[in-house]
Amino acid sequence: MEEVTFTRDTILSEVHLHKRQKKHFMVRLNATGQPVFQSVFKIISMNSTLESVSKESDNKKREDTEKEYSSSPEDIQQNDSENVENLVDEDGDLEVTRRPQSFSEKNEQNYARNIVCPTILTIGNEEEYNCEENIYSSPNIVKIEHTMATPLEDVGKQVWRGAFLLADYILWQPDPFRDCTVLELGAGTGFTSIIMAMIAKTVYCTDVGEDLLEMCKRNVSLNKYLTESVGSKVIVKQLDWFKDNFSEDLESPYSWTENDIADLYDHMTVIIAADVIYDDDITDALFKTLYRISHSSRNPCTIYISTEKRFNFTIRHMDITCDAYNHFRRCLEKFENISDGKLKWTAKKIKPTFPQSFNYERIEHLELWEITAVSLT
Repeated sequence: MEEVTFTRDTILSEVHLHKRQKKHFMVRLNATGQPVFQSVFKIISMNSTLESVSKESDNKKREDTEKEYSSSPEDIQQNDSENVENLVDEDGDLEVTRRPQSFSEKNEQNYARNIVCPTILTIGNEEEYNCEENIYSSPNIVKIEHTMATPLEDVGKQVWRGAFLLADYILWQPDPFRDCTVLELGAGTGFTSIIMAMIAKTVYCTDVGEDLLEMCKRNVSLNKYLTESVGSKVIVKQLDWFKDNFSEDLESPYSWTENDIADLYDHMTVIIAADVIYDDDITDALFKTLYRISHSSRNPCTIYISTEKRFNFTIRHMDITCDAYNHFRRCLEKFENISDGKLKWTAKKIKPTFPQSFNYERIEHLELWEITAVSLT
């Protein structure tokens, strides 16, 4: 598969949109015929990265300084004169030498406007894939199977920036999650659940759709070396926000047992959701589910929601708006104002000033919210 094009009704995550030179291995086709790829994400040490960059910068400055002082004023003046003479023509006009086009820029001119990043999708042979498997099995590597472009209803099969933002916070502030039982809503590929399992005791990784849940389970298995060393476990389950009860379909491998439900309600203290705000009906269902589950839990839960403001031009407003985010804020305000005599919620925005543990573009429109609950009974 040398070149893949995407139709206009598909959505491509920004995480992979700008990684045109990175090779991704297609490992299988899922049940719906979509190609599934595997990407490798390295957990970087922010301090060592900054030290490395600082050393390189200092070395470069030192080299430049040494070069500057190693040349005499006469040499510098002579070089400047020669450089000026080389830039003018016979009439004394300045000639500007244009930078030659790179290979990628020449190729971009041949692509149609509706083709999105067509060169990043490649199939690796078995030998290359096995080599990648051997190289990238270390304690600071996360391997994730995902799709690259999907319709809106399948966006959970991609990796999104909100998952990285929440993962950054978890790794930066591990104490609130240490040895806890955690529920992730709308887990998608399971990326954040896997990171959480490096610290928490039990993580219930939930979403809807057996094809997506199978992807979650495969990713959990791929990253066992990250979780087994700390004795934690990730349990993949189906949880539909539009239903009032847990799925107890005995034919589904992702249904809930009575013991699962009891364990969740008895021990859960944290609920997380990463980049699930993009549709008003889904947002309404999210807050309804948060209300139902937190009221059934024996412990007051702390909720963490990461989201990204996505701006679109709407005919209704004839302007660029952020309707999905605005609806989320309205729902959040209503959630805080619920007065049922049992729980009182307080929401606050966490400033994303904490270090990045993953290499992605942390744009200013990424937000992380913490919602704490206090029991009134």
